[in-house]
Amino acid sequence: MGRLFGTDGARGVANTELTCELAMEIGRAAAMVLTKHSNKRNKVLIGMDTRASSQMLESAISAGLCSVGADVMLLGEIPTPAVAYLVKKYEYDAAVMISASHNPCEYNGIKIFQGSGFKLPDALEEEIESIILDKAQVPPVKVGGEVGRITRSKTARTDYINYLIDVAETDLNSNNYKDFEGLRIAVDCSNGSSSVTAPQIFMNLCDDCFFIASHPNGTNINEKCGSTHLEILQDFVVRNKCDVGLAFDGDADRFLAVDENGNVVDGDKLIAIFAKYMQEKGTLKNNTAVVTVMSNMGFFKFCEDNGINCEKTKVGDRYVLENMLENDYVIGGEQSGHIIFKDFATTGDGQLSALKLLCIMKATGKKLSELASVMQVFPQTLVNVRVSDFGKARFPRDEEIKNAIATAEKELGNDGRVLVRVSGTEPLVRVMLEGKDEEKINTLAQEIAQVVKERLL
Repeated sequence: MGRLFGTDGARGVANTELTCELAMEIGRAAAMVLTKHSNKRNKVLIGMDTRASSQMLESAISAGLCSVGADVMLLGEIPTPAVAYLVKKYEYDAAVMISASHNPCEYNGIKIFQGSGFKLPDALEEEIESIILDKAQVPPVKVGGEVGRITRSKTARTDYINYLIDVAETDLNSNNYKDFEGLRIAVDCSNGSSSVTAPQIFMNLCDDCFFIASHPNGTNINEKCGSTHLEILQDFVVRNKCDVGLAFDGDADRFLAVDENGNVVDGDKLIAIFAKYMQEKGTLKNNTAVVTVMSNMGFFKFCEDNGINCEKTKVGDRYVLENMLENDYVIGGEQSGHIIFKDFATTGDGQLSALKLLCIMKATGKKLSELASVMQVFPQTLVNVRVSDFGKARFPRDEEIKNAIATAEKELGNDGRVLVRVSGTEPLVRVMLEGKDEEKINTLAQEIAQVVKERLL
């Protein structure tokens, strides 16, 4: 992780950690880094989620970009993957998404995309950090007519919505209105970005749709809803006899599902469903799926049983994508629900993934519970330990924590595994254990978490 940028952009509590001044500096530095080899006037898109602080940060970033001569087009409230799609479609030089994804409303973040639609590589993020923190270079401030201008897009949402509907209809080899007729669907928009796109997308394809957590007010984003709080959706699906529940996070780059019985289908199971279907259709390029080290051991067993190669990366969808691009793989993602279809998107796209799942359900006629049975989940426990900034930095060198991890690994042997890591987006250390004995892994996880708390708080 960098000094400002974590695994998914710069993030912090808005107006105290992620201040307007810092947002303005990021805008200036990003414009300088991304356009330093260009002699033309540069153009940057800005999208945002539904947090109250997003408009404030939008103004600050816009001011920073314009101050160094970049023109800005504001997209308004829109999903992160829409920004990644539109920067390429509109042939802009770069794009910024203001969002803290699944975090509570007081947080916000800044994600930057290149004109290709891909997130910035580590090297460019480090260059931006150096300009801001080390004063390595001074962004060239413009005056007079050289100052950038700001416009607002009137078609951004429609362009993105139409693209996703086209993908779904192509998958089903149909241009039939209401392609998902016969499916009863519940959609949880997390009071976030998908609130402004999901109703049009799914109601265009299916009459029998319900929407919950789809009325954002600036403070209710991710509040007991969405992909991190599935209880309400699970209950809704069962009570209303839905075939499937679809849950997005605050900026709609994540997606998790709920089957007709109210059971959660997480990112690992979804990737297994997609990979197996693609393998059967001959579209699983290089017969490989890419996941992170946090994926459940059951996914690795699924790949082994089905003759699918499995590539493992460090945590972060950006690293999954890097592996996919380097080796020409077409499907990958994370247990949390970031799923990347490389032939259709340059980043995780929750609504695209949801449409892909519905297409499989429609094409096969199978219930989601049957599709999800291709993979058996090993018991897993995750304990999040809040730590200080100093403790977070010290974590890799702490010998007592290393000893606690080694002790747990020895006790589990070949029947489980231990993964303890620093969060890339929050002041947390995540303690994850998997194994055949659920009681044992729960006990060992709490023991490690207690050592982490004592050493790093």
